[in-house]
Amino acid sequence: MLPLRTRRWLLALPLLMVPLAGRGQAADEAGRHSGPVSVLADRSLAVAPGARLLLFASADLDAAHPEVTRAVIVLHGRLRDADVYYASALAAREAAGAAGAGALLVVPQFLAQIDWAAHALPPDVLRWTLEGWQGGDDALGPKPLSSFDALDAILARLADRTRFPNLTRIVVAGHSGGGQVAQRYAVLSRTGDALAARDLRVSFVVANPSSYAYFTPERPGPVADCPGYDSWKYGMRDLPRYAGGAVPATLETAYVARSVTYLLGGRDTDPHHPALDRSCMAEAQGPFRLARGEAYWASLRARHPDLRQPLHVVPGVGHDGRRMLGSACGLAALFDAPGCGPDGSSSGTNPAMDPTLSPARPMASPSGGTSTR
Repeated sequence: MLPLRTRRWLLALPLLMVPLAGRGQAADEAGRHSGPVSVLADRSLAVAPGARLLLFASADLDAAHPEVTRAVIVLHGRLRDADVYYASALAAREAAGAAGAGALLVVPQFLAQIDWAAHALPPDVLRWTLEGWQGGDDALGPKPLSSFDALDAILARLADRTRFPNLTRIVVAGHSGGGQVAQRYAVLSRTGDALAARDLRVSFVVANPSSYAYFTPERPGPVADCPGYDSWKYGMRDLPRYAGGAVPATLETAYVARSVTYLLGGRDTDPHHPALDRSCMAEAQGPFRLARGEAYWASLRARHPDLRQPLHVVPGVGHDGRRMLGSACGLAALFDAPGCGPDGSSSGTNPAMDPTLSPARPMASPSGGTSTR
């Protein structure tokens, strides 16, 4: 059953359809999304011969780094502003203190065709449509490689024991559009499972995405007038090439066994947020991000009562990647930093990242996860 708060939100959905965000703000967000990025990543990694992915990294991925014991891959949002997310990742590592020692940070940049053209980039630089990279679609050029193929290439480089002999943990984390990538990559990718056999644990952090990939046709909202609601990237129909013909039931079994943490902003409740997916496919999942995340988690837990994928709601935070990653539960998910747990010790947000937020007691869920409200 859905959480009581989520059921109330769904009942109030007609009232929430009254516009709350200014048209000017929405137009500005849309303009930034469809225009070229202003900052390009300063490093690159070969995904395949003749195809490079741009990225930021806190160390040279071609060199040997015996000091690295953990790698944290942070995925940017729909604005493709990898520089902003790299700065947030650096700040989070600093806030984690001793827990952040030995952590390598990697922030890939999934460029769109308009970015490639505006910056006159070399032909071997990968680029996608404005939205396609979020669901693992194939690139427009130079080769039809999925954004998930690109993540596989990063994991393969990190698994190279000649370069990272002491690496034991890889975290793939995303916020907003990057949260969509992280969740769907966790659904389709089998790379992490293969690395586990080599003593490399891969975990995923899904923060404030606009939508999720459901495994069954059931949704918390209406779907009668939305024929595409169960197609990928919202459901299991018409899976992308990267899925390799996988069966949805098999994907679900593998997904619920993986290490996934869900982070939701307690104030990410604007049904008219300019960056919120307002398609009928997304609206079927709930009126806004917090409701959609809670509903998705509840649907998984209903089918898998022993689910070991925690959900944390960060109090006082809306749609803000820096504050979500820098929250106590964010730092715990990224770096295993202390301060987020079911025993009441969680402060919700690390004071070093945001001193304005007050502590909040987490509420233990029946499945063993916590929901910090």
